[in-house]
Amino acid sequence: MIDLFGGHPETNPLDDTDDVQLLDTTLRDGEQAPGVSLTPDEKARIARSADRAGIAVIEAGSACTGKGERETIRGVTSLDLSARVTSFCRGLERDIDLALECNVDGINLVVPASDQHVTEKVGTTREANRRSTVDLVEYATDHGLWVEVIGEDGSRADLDYLEALMGAALDAGADRVCYADTVGHATPDRTLACVRRLAALGPTSTHTHDDLGLAVTNALVSVAAGADLVHGTVNGIGERAGNVALEEVAIALSHGYDVETMDLTMTHNLAQLVANKTGIPLPPNKAVVGENAFTHESGIHTDGTLKDESMYEPYPPETVGRQRRLALGKHAGHAGVAAALAEHGVDVTDEQLDEIVGRVKRVGDRGKRVTDADLLTIAEEVRGTERDRHIEVLDLTAVSGVHPPTASVRLSVGDDTRESAATGSGPVDAAMNATVEALSHEANPALESYHVDAITGGTDALVTVEVEMSSNDETVTVTASDSDITAASVSAMVDATDRLIDGSAVVADD
Repeated sequence: MIDLFGGHPETNPLDDTDDVQLLDTTLRDGEQAPGVSLTPDEKARIARSADRAGIAVIEAGSACTGKGERETIRGVTSLDLSARVTSFCRGLERDIDLALECNVDGINLVVPASDQHVTEKVGTTREANRRSTVDLVEYATDHGLWVEVIGEDGSRADLDYLEALMGAALDAGADRVCYADTVGHATPDRTLACVRRLAALGPTSTHTHDDLGLAVTNALVSVAAGADLVHGTVNGIGERAGNVALEEVAIALSHGYDVETMDLTMTHNLAQLVANKTGIPLPPNKAVVGENAFTHESGIHTDGTLKDESMYEPYPPETVGRQRRLALGKHAGHAGVAAALAEHGVDVTDEQLDEIVGRVKRVGDRGKRVTDADLLTIAEEVRGTERDRHIEVLDLTAVSGVHPPTASVRLSVGDDTRESAATGSGPVDAAMNATVEALSHEANPALESYHVDAITGGTDALVTVEVEMSSNDETVTVTASDSDITAASVSAMVDATDRLIDGSAVVADD
């Protein structure tokens, strides 16, 4: 049995903790995830959102990377954020000078801590490394910088040396030191031992990775051991298995220990922004911000949730800027289908409800996603009614023999007529771009996914286009079939937006 907290399991290890802050390294460590490259404008948008969410420190990048990165960091420092803005620096005086050129508030100074890094990576000795760290801290503080010293690979360092190194940094004037589980190697008991020793010296941060799936656990153990600043990234993006996810740390501290670190209501918007800008989608089962986090399909769960919203949820979805969803599939029950229809404003008789539930289950049994559009179509067929449309396609023209391909659309939107033209990588892309532009004032829809299937053979094949679109925390998936792929694409997008505007999108897709 592993005893993490000194033989006192009845004691809440965070009882005495009331001031924990977050450092967001999405713009630096997060950007080191394979395939991620953020533009200056994207970094600025993410930084502003993180600042509005109340995150205390934003690591804007590494000034030593190059001229473009320094311009990007300067763009963040010019935003007049409430958060402290820092640059990552290696153990080189030149790196500190480059950070100073970017007008940052402080630096995150990384120095080797494990023997593997001290002797093999840097090629020095323990004592020389300690002296160099002291000199660098004094140089940075003499230039008015806030300084955090990170002991790289600290989780694999000799603990006595790690303590001596970080103690020397604090004595030299560093504002704080940081325990770094650089390769996600540490178990919770190792993290506890390291952070407890460092926190006895002075202000201590923690930087954990998820290679063993222990990033959140180790972050919480660090706080229990005395750390008061947690490094992490939005959505947990980063090298290899990623950094600890800030939103998971924040909700765990708030829900489990009444420790507030950020404005949790902004969590989902921040997560979606980072997912969109990095191109790393949120897994449906991702804690806190995943599509399924507050989605209920099982008849038993849906029925229980309708009776008591806390029945199958640890905290209300509104806590993190989400909405509850009732998904429909082969597990759907009468209560869930009736509730979903009521959310759509659709009234049905008991007999009609029986028929709708049966059809929903049959669709689910075929392995098909039962979307809100599916549900409404089924309800319309069973009730013998048609839905009033707010948006319709009046005209569509796409030209592919030019460079770049162009398209124009004309839509009826309520009492108005909207026209828009756009270019794209092909006629379908151009038509979709034109449609998005024409609908930009309607629900501000975002295209989440696009899929095409040919359902007949030959050059005149009938194709089915499936689009998933979202607005705020609502999602709708719609299909449309046509021999013209461009027409089918636009039709599906317009229908999806029309249902979002109607407030129809309360069903999440699996």
